[in-house]
Amino acid sequence: MYFTLSALDWLTSILVERWGIPIKLEQDFKVLRLYLCGEEGHIEFNRLQSDFHVSNSDFSCGSWNPEPEGMKSPLGGCIPTPAVSDMDGPLVTVHKGNFQINYDIIGLTYWMLSRLEEVERTDLDHFGRFPATSSHAWLNGYLERPIIDEWLDILAQIMKRRWPSFSPKKHEFAVKVSHDVDVPALYAFAPYTKVLRSTASRVLKHRHIEDIFIGPWVKFNSSKVIHSFDPLNNFNWLMDVSEQNGLKSAFYFICGRTDISKDADYEPEHPAIRELMRRIHNRGHEIGLHPSFNSYQDCNQIKLEADKLRSVLREENIFQESIGGRMHYLRWEHPTTLNCWDAAGLAYDSTMGYADYCGFRCGTCYEYPGFDPVAQKKLRVRIRPLIAMECTILDERYMGLGLTELALKKFDKLKSSCRNLNGNFSLLWHNSHFHKEKEKEIYIEVIS
Repeated sequence: MYFTLSALDWLTSILVERWGIPIKLEQDFKVLRLYLCGEEGHIEFNRLQSDFHVSNSDFSCGSWNPEPEGMKSPLGGCIPTPAVSDMDGPLVTVHKGNFQINYDIIGLTYWMLSRLEEVERTDLDHFGRFPATSSHAWLNGYLERPIIDEWLDILAQIMKRRWPSFSPKKHEFAVKVSHDVDVPALYAFAPYTKVLRSTASRVLKHRHIEDIFIGPWVKFNSSKVIHSFDPLNNFNWLMDVSEQNGLKSAFYFICGRTDISKDADYEPEHPAIRELMRRIHNRGHEIGLHPSFNSYQDCNQIKLEADKLRSVLREENIFQESIGGRMHYLRWEHPTTLNCWDAAGLAYDSTMGYADYCGFRCGTCYEYPGFDPVAQKKLRVRIRPLIAMECTILDERYMGLGLTELALKKFDKLKSSCRNLNGNFSLLWHNSHFHKEKEKEIYIEVIS
C-alpha cells in the first residue's frame, strides 16, 4: 500500500491539473498527507487499501451517503466505495486541527486511472480484450458512474472546509466526437468481385434493379474522390452536423495491414483518401491514427503506421499541432499498448472504453496523463477515455438496445453524468454505421 515517488508525482500532476491549484502529496508509513501549497496544515488519508496496489477485481464494494456529513454527490445519492463494504463511521474526522479522511480516495484514483486492474489478465475475450464483464466496476454496478470524478469532487468539498480560500478551477462540459474510418467507402477501394457481390446483395435486399449498375459505376468514378453516391460516404454530413453544434470531429485512419480480414481495404496514400484528408483539414476537423488489428502488442508496427500517416499529412501540407487516435477493435494490452503510443510520439489515445458495455472504464470523463503501473513511470501520452461507442449500445452482439428510445436514454444518461461533472463526453460513431435514417436521427440527438 506504499506509493512510489513516481506514482505520487503522477497523482499530484492529475490533481493540480484538475483543480488548477498547487498541492503536494507525501506518504509517511501508513498515512498519506495532502498539503495545499501556501496554507497551513494538511489532510490525512489513514485507511490506505492494499487492494488498490494489485491487479485484481475480486474484492468488496459498498457505498457511502454524503448527505449526513453535509456533502453532496454531483450525481446524487450514495457513492460506491470499492475495497470497503461498510463505512463504519464518518468519512471525515478532525484530529489536532487536521482533517482525517477514512476512505482511500487517492488509492482508488491510482488504481482506476493507472488501469492496474488490467495488468497481466487472462480473462480476455476472443479478440484478446479485457472485457467490461471482468471488471470490478461492472461486477459491482458502478461502470456507468465516473466514480473518480465523484470522489475528487467530494475531496474538493473537504478541502474547501479545511482551507476556505481553496477555489478549484472551473471546467466546462464538452462533447468529443470521433469516427474510426474502418470502411470509408463500400465500393471505392474494394476489388470488382467484392463490388459485384455487394451490389447483388443490395439488389436482393431493396429490390431496386438499378442498384446493379451503381456499385461498378461508383467504383470506376472514385479514382480521385470517393463518389458522393457511395452509401458509406458520410464524411461531409458528419462534418456538417459537428459544425452545426460547434464541435470538431476527429477522423482516425488505418495506415497498416496486419490482418487482411480485419483491417481496411484502403491505403492512406490513395488519391481519394488524400483528398478526403485535405477536405477534413480544410474544414477545421482533426485527422488521427487507427492502428491496425494486430499492432496492439507491437510498438514498431504502431510507430511505422504513425510515421506513414505523418508522411502523408506532410505531403499534403496538412499541419496539426499533434496526432492522437484509437486502437482498431479497441484491442489493448496494458501497459504494453500505452507504452507503444508513447514511444510513437502520439499525443493521446482514446481506446479506453469497453466494447461490450458502455461507461467509465477509467472511472473518469476527464483526459489525463498516462502512467505505466508496472515500470512505475509517468508517460507523455495522454488518455482520453472513451465513454460510448455506437455499436456497443446499439448492436445485438453487445448491449443490443437497437434503434430504440432505450438506446437514446442510455446515451443521454452517460452524457448527463459527464455534464454534471463538467467533463468530456467522448463518443465514437463510425462513418459506416448509418445504414438507416433512424441512426442519423439518434446521432444528431446525442451530439446536439
